[in-house]
Amino acid sequence: MGEEGPPKTAKQLEKEAKKAAEKAAKLEKLAAKEAKTVEKTVAGKGAEKKEKKVKKEGGAVILYTKTTPAGTKKDTTCPLPDAYSPQYVEAAWYSWWEKSGFFKPEYGRNGVKDVPPEGVFMMVIPPPNVTGKLHLGHALTNSVEDAITRYHRMNGKMTLWVPGSDHAGIATQVVVEKKLAREEGLSRHDLGREKFLDRVFQWKDEYGGAIYDQLRKLGSSVDWDRVTFTMDPKCSKAVTEAFVLLHEEGTIYRSNRLVNWSCSLRSAISDIEVDKVELPGKTLMSVPGYTEKVEFGVIISFAYKVEGCEEEIVVATTRIETMLGDTAVAVHPEDPRYKKLVGKSVIHPFSDRKLPIIADTFVERDFGTGAVKITPAHDPNDYECGKRNNLPFVTIFTDEGLVSPGCGKFSGMKRFDARKAVLAALEEKGLYRETKDNPMVVPVCSRSKDIVEPIIKPQWYVKCDNMAEEAQKAVDNGDLRLIPESHKKTWSYWMGGMRDWCISRQLWWGHRIPAYHVTVLGQGPADPTDNSYWVSGRSEEEARSKAAKRFKVKESQIQLVQDPDVLDTWFSSGLFPFSVLGWPDKTDDLEVFYPGALLETGHDIIFFWVARMVFFGQKLMGKLPFKDVFLHAMVRDAHGRKMSKSLGNTINPMDVILGVTLEELHKALEGGNLDPKEVEKAKAGQTQDYPDGIPECGTDAMRFGLCAYTAQGRDINLDVLRVQGYRFFCNKLWNATKFAMMYLGAAFSPVKSLVQELLASKSQSSTPTFSPLPSSCDLNQPSGWSQLNSCLQSSPFLGGQKPSSTDTQAFKDITIQPNHFTHPHLSRWYHRMNALTASDRSSLPPGKGVLLATPAPLSPMDRWILSRLAYAVEQVNIGFTEYNFPLATSALYNFWLYEVCDVYLEYLKPVFQGSDSSAVLTARTVLYTCLDSGLRLISPFMPFISEELFQRLPRWSATEPPSIMVTPFPTITNTPFRNTEVEAEVELVQKIVSVVRSTRADYNIPNKIKTQLFLKVFCPTTTTIVKQYTTALATLAYSQQVEVVDSPPSGCAIVTVNDKITAHLVLKGLIDPAKEIEKLTKKRSALQQTVEKLQKAAKVPDYLAKVPEDVRKSNQEKVDVSQMEVARLADAMAALASIEA
Repeated sequence: MGEEGPPKTAKQLEKEAKKAAEKAAKLEKLAAKEAKTVEKTVAGKGAEKKEKKVKKEGGAVILYTKTTPAGTKKDTTCPLPDAYSPQYVEAAWYSWWEKSGFFKPEYGRNGVKDVPPEGVFMMVIPPPNVTGKLHLGHALTNSVEDAITRYHRMNGKMTLWVPGSDHAGIATQVVVEKKLAREEGLSRHDLGREKFLDRVFQWKDEYGGAIYDQLRKLGSSVDWDRVTFTMDPKCSKAVTEAFVLLHEEGTIYRSNRLVNWSCSLRSAISDIEVDKVELPGKTLMSVPGYTEKVEFGVIISFAYKVEGCEEEIVVATTRIETMLGDTAVAVHPEDPRYKKLVGKSVIHPFSDRKLPIIADTFVERDFGTGAVKITPAHDPNDYECGKRNNLPFVTIFTDEGLVSPGCGKFSGMKRFDARKAVLAALEEKGLYRETKDNPMVVPVCSRSKDIVEPIIKPQWYVKCDNMAEEAQKAVDNGDLRLIPESHKKTWSYWMGGMRDWCISRQLWWGHRIPAYHVTVLGQGPADPTDNSYWVSGRSEEEARSKAAKRFKVKESQIQLVQDPDVLDTWFSSGLFPFSVLGWPDKTDDLEVFYPGALLETGHDIIFFWVARMVFFGQKLMGKLPFKDVFLHAMVRDAHGRKMSKSLGNTINPMDVILGVTLEELHKALEGGNLDPKEVEKAKAGQTQDYPDGIPECGTDAMRFGLCAYTAQGRDINLDVLRVQGYRFFCNKLWNATKFAMMYLGAAFSPVKSLVQELLASKSQSSTPTFSPLPSSCDLNQPSGWSQLNSCLQSSPFLGGQKPSSTDTQAFKDITIQPNHFTHPHLSRWYHRMNALTASDRSSLPPGKGVLLATPAPLSPMDRWILSRLAYAVEQVNIGFTEYNFPLATSALYNFWLYEVCDVYLEYLKPVFQGSDSSAVLTARTVLYTCLDSGLRLISPFMPFISEELFQRLPRWSATEPPSIMVTPFPTITNTPFRNTEVEAEVELVQKIVSVVRSTRADYNIPNKIKTQLFLKVFCPTTTTIVKQYTTALATLAYSQQVEVVDSPPSGCAIVTVNDKITAHLVLKGLIDPAKEIEKLTKKRSALQQTVEKLQKAAKVPDYLAKVPEDVRKSNQEKVDVSQMEVARLADAMAALASIEA
């Protein structure tokens, strides 16, 4: 390494080292160029790639292909791919989270009884139907709930989110029955009850797990060890216990009442399973079991003859077939037309029944003829009237929808065939009067698409009035909080008009009702509608014992028959908040986690599910099941239409996550059960909304987008392209972190207290500090090189300005020549040391170790970004505590995109490229603080990308938690960085930058061309502020120099920033004024033509009457904007003319 000779002076050594470094750098550049050429030659010849790229329409998709067994941590030692890829990012993390136990409340504790001071957060998932697949409503629910759960977990609470699925009685039975018929030609009756239930459980085991897989894909951090299916043994036990307790106290009773009946299903159905189809008038509808369509939307008038005279009463009905069950005609008691007829009777034309003419105030005198036919057994209003007036209830339809015996020639007909037959018979008897179009609502069974028939049936009911009263009190006194508060009105409406709840369903799949009909041997058959002959029990033995005591006979004299019906699915769902915790057993889970903290669900089931959970919680547990109810909006398409398969606007969340082509969307429709005409209509809808298919957005972007959308009130009009915008936002996070990792370096170790110390201090420490030289092993690792490279950034040698024995030892220990491109400062040092002789190196004075950079004071821009971080922390925490998710997502979006990426990172580039190691250390510390806190803040909404990037960054200490999802969430307490004064100053800086950039754009000056900027300031205070930010202004405004002057030079474009500042941008020598004037003249001419055209259109007669208000408003806005642009162009042209002159 050089011949021995007389010792050289320090100046000689420095000169030689400099020459050697320059020479080495040139040689290294040449070697790199040659290496690049070789690399190009071998590229594509089977060289191993770090990640696989799969060709996909729109570009290559980067995939994670490292071998990572399920449950093991993802390999983050490989470099980050160049661009953000959702499929790469979302791979492998979920199984590691799950296996590590992060989702469990016991994580990091000694069991569920080890409750931390922060308390408990518990929530149950609204259990999706086991038959279904996730739709966007589920995706919204789970995005919001998972964000809330992760937030509370990161805030140190013992957190439990219980997953599960609902057995969905009717829906599941229909699916399995159709499968049986299609594949085996069998009905459930062919198999029998037990074998049919076995088949349903088989189907559930085979297909029911799909929805859980989708929940995992969404990143839902539920405790899978506590997953609950509503037909699990523990739920069955809870259902039986609840029924028996409520029956024993009289809250559950049996009664013969009107129910919603589906003839296809042969079962009563709940109100939520009835679709109200609005018809504008005469409409032909398809009805299951009929080859021809059935007419609805008309009202038919016919006459009843009054007994004993020639008079008649004309009545009207939309369901002419129900006249077979008429038992009265009602008129208003004050209607003078019919007063003399009240008390008389009319003759039924098809039976020997005489129908009394009664007076009832529910009749509207001005509607139709003022007379109403009363069919108490088949109409809700008539049912109430029949009860008031003690009328007979005549059921005219069987469970299958056939006309019952006793209806003459109509008996045995299908109900809508009877509709035609009854009309024809009335015409034959001369009683038909007219048919008119009639807008109406038709009740359709959402499961079978059959027309719902009101029929009287003996059913089990839950008495709800007292429970509703208690539920209303809970809301009124604030014990139960409904969010948004606008839903209080809906709650009061339901609670105030609460009717008893029919819980019987004529199905086989579900919780069989634990009630038994009693027959006492020797006493004859009992009336099945008599409530006293029904007993309930946790077992048949218990029921038999109860019956024997009630009838004072021996148990051997009691015969029991269990009710074949099952309970309404909502009954078991209403118990869900405590049945999942083991009730009625006294478990640790029940003690710790009940009541829950929150219920989050859609506002459409506020009555069907939310109210019933409140009822059962208060009644059976003595406590509300949760404190808060957050009701999110309903998801509609971008045009505000309800999601519908026939419209082709339903969106599968997996299609948003993975992307889908238009052709694939069309194929999904063809594989469904839509009518061929509806398929074509749906395809047209898809083509209009998704002409290029749905782009791949990824889970994080979809979750963030759905949470951001919850601001829209009751409905969410989802535009998939906006979700794609959040995918681009993910790319910004990706690039920002890659940039940071490059400048932080492998050796950077953040010091948690440093930011606080720098905030408190305004001057730099003048006492140099040293650290021991890294070990020989470390000095040949990237981390050791990064440490030395950082040290050498602001000094030529490891100990400072002069070489020492520390340099000699390091040079000896480094066995590989450092790369100039990756470690430029270390490379230059290496060549300096290499230029010295062995004798020179051995004779260097003793060193104190490696000189550590002392952090420079925080720059104003550092203080600003820390302040904006503190503001984001405040807003996100408020957003979560107030369930205002758009507030949180907006704060995060603005912080990352507009403050970190657009401003702070741009400002930092020259800092990192400079030679001031103290400024670099401060910049690294502040940047790392922003990244670390920013990723933690966004983690509840974007769990995958935040974990991927968090794992690549250094840690504050070796004891930090293993995953971002179990790290502490940033709070105002641990980020006391807010400085509104600095924020106001930077707001002014940004305004200057905006004006300058806009002016540069007007003159087509590319960013790479740096201009001179002179600022004339008319206020001493503002002058002081602006001078502090000239470096930042130069960087952000693409200027080579920024000066605050009293007399700016000529040849400038002059623009006003505000009333205190004018910006003078030097254009002379940068542009051709004549060409620019020509371009701007053309642009001004086009704008003037636009203004003239719009103004001319506005002067047309009847413009105000013919043109919609929103179009007029849009046109005026275009005029205003164009006129402002014309004025700006005029100013720009004047400035150019002065330069040319």
